[in-house]
Amino acid sequence: MEIIQTIWNALTTENAMLITILSIPLTFIEISVTILLSTAIINITPSRKQKLIAILILSLTGIITNLFIPSPFNTFINILVFIATFMLILKINFLKALVAEIIPYIFTFIILYILTNVYNILTKLSITQLSYIPMCKMVTSLLTSSLIYLFYIICKKFDFNITLLDKMKFSNNLILIINFLIGIISISINLYTYTTYSKVLPNSILLFSILSLIIYFAVSLFSLSRTTKLEETSRDLEGEKLVNKSLTILHDNIRAFKHDFGNIVQAIGGYVTTNDLDGLKKYYTQLFDDCQRVNNLTTLSPEVINNPAIYSLLASKYHKADELGIKIDLKVFVDLNTLKIKVYELTRILGILLDNAIEATLECDNKFIDLEIIKDEAHRRNAIIIKNTYLDKDVNIDRIFEKSYSTKPNNTGLGLWEVRQILKKNNNLDLFTTKNDKFFIQQFEIYFKPIK
Repeated sequence: MEIIQTIWNALTTENAMLITILSIPLTFIEISVTILLSTAIINITPSRKQKLIAILILSLTGIITNLFIPSPFNTFINILVFIATFMLILKINFLKALVAEIIPYIFTFIILYILTNVYNILTKLSITQLSYIPMCKMVTSLLTSSLIYLFYIICKKFDFNITLLDKMKFSNNLILIINFLIGIISISINLYTYTTYSKVLPNSILLFSILSLIIYFAVSLFSLSRTTKLEETSRDLEGEKLVNKSLTILHDNIRAFKHDFGNIVQAIGGYVTTNDLDGLKKYYTQLFDDCQRVNNLTTLSPEVINNPAIYSLLASKYHKADELGIKIDLKVFVDLNTLKIKVYELTRILGILLDNAIEATLECDNKFIDLEIIKDEAHRRNAIIIKNTYLDKDVNIDRIFEKSYSTKPNNTGLGLWEVRQILKKNNNLDLFTTKNDKFFIQQFEIYFKPIK
């Protein structure tokens, strides 16, 4: 009985040493559930190894900074380490790492505010005193972790996540980053003020401050969401213009064929009558080129290319090449919405590869590009194969992915280097570059599952 009383006294009275000991396992628990919530919010699925490394780094950093660095500077360091860890270990950009940090941070701050006020009312002790009572520390930490985990379960069940980050322009991303940085600084200062001057400042002032921050973030996200929707509408309109342009060209070509059908049949009849097989072959080749152009325009439709972003890209590149006198043979045999790659990354890679193909083909007398998107069930992958005629047969296919390497003096040589950086971040993507006497070939492969 005396032992139980001793343990109870240790847990319910101020005990800095016991707080330090308890903070080690509690930090690991808090970090674990925070990472679960953060990755769910930004809609990424890290591997088990990535999660364990992130938990280890962030937990050790949290323990060390809380022991040796005073508040609020330890908070800023923990935030910076969190963002850096997510960027380096989970391979995400700065904005996503910032969002992954700020939302759980706000959620935790609100929970702590409510709990400490409840404790304050029940015990009549200051926030500083409560922070040194092991029982309060343990209950607060475990309850906070439980609520964060509950929020994580809700996010997963209802598929609640932030997907608009990949769709926003750089200018909007920059505004969002600035908003969140200001918010983090404001929350940290508020937390420090709350814990230090809780007995001096009225609860109404502290509550108003927290509500103001929450409203600030909500309004900022709503405004940026509306802006993003306007951008999407603008892109959809541009896509519709490209559809109309393709339909107009297709309609004109079909009308021309219909108008000239009799003349075409008569011309074929003339070659057959005179038994001029060589002439017929030459005529057929010329006729086939026009037919192929109509077939390409038929393929270049939203029904076949069923992803708006990819359709817009392919249509714009096709019409650009067509205006430059480049023939494109386009074949799509895949539901583009099933590809295991972020649309943003796919459009970047596809845009770079097509720009390079158009640029290389322009130098040739025979200007031709073959683009094929196929599904390879045998190897559990989809493949995008781009073949183009090219003039420089000595091009070094091992060096073209180096940063700043280019075969042209006015080119920065960053395109294929950027492609390589995207490939490094994804474990189900690969790119094979080959060449022969006729074609320069880029085969971009998207595997159904990660490459082992």
